[in-house]
Amino acid sequence: MRPAIRLGVNIDHVATVRNARGGQHPDPVAAALLAVQSGADGITAHLREDRRHIRDTDLERLRTEVDAPLNMEMAATQEMLGIAQNLRPHACCLVPERREELTTEGGLDVAGQSSVLTPKVHALKGWGIRVSLFIDPDPAQIAAAAATGAQVVELHTGAYAQGRAGELERLQHAAAQAASLGLEVHAGHGLTYENVGPVAALTPVRELNIGHFLIGQAIFDGLPTVIQTMRAHIDKAAGH
Repeated sequence: MRPAIRLGVNIDHVATVRNARGGQHPDPVAAALLAVQSGADGITAHLREDRRHIRDTDLERLRTEVDAPLNMEMAATQEMLGIAQNLRPHACCLVPERREELTTEGGLDVAGQSSVLTPKVHALKGWGIRVSLFIDPDPAQIAAAAATGAQVVELHTGAYAQGRAGELERLQHAAAQAASLGLEVHAGHGLTYENVGPVAALTPVRELNIGHFLIGQAIFDGLPTVIQTMRAHIDKAAGH
């Protein structure tokens, strides 16, 4: 039987709400603890250059207070490498980052930046950190990702979530190519109850990272309910 797909819950936007008023409430670490109690397999948090949501202290507390794998999303900068070296999270997912963007708008250009990214991938691996590259479902990017030595690719599902024609087929081919090159396949961005099923049904996919929808829907239904409901959608699509 196919292994169960892991669900990583991104708690960035709990921090967004906290930062809107300052202070400590709502606490993203408390949200992470509740997410794990409710069935999340891991926690994802993106430390941005401008610290617009997650703060350095949030990551430190997530690392020490939450008994679940921590996936640190980060730009491939020297500052972030230094933080990762000190923090030693379970995984680091390298993502593109522009200060003016509202959210990550596309995948990392690994093919065009391989000479810069490869030594950073090797440095992270040398510190015992599992390395993921957030990329578009493009054959050239997948081949370049494998060449860097990264263990994982996370396929950007944003265009699929927006309903762009042919995107599910692109994801299917990309997942198969990545798996054939020895890469573990993750996926995420824009996934909801309504659209997660076809992505979860892709056989090579081992993990889905979902945040904005879960945190938004939790306003109405509560975090345990939305995580358990998403988990049920994923398990059904994956045949569990």
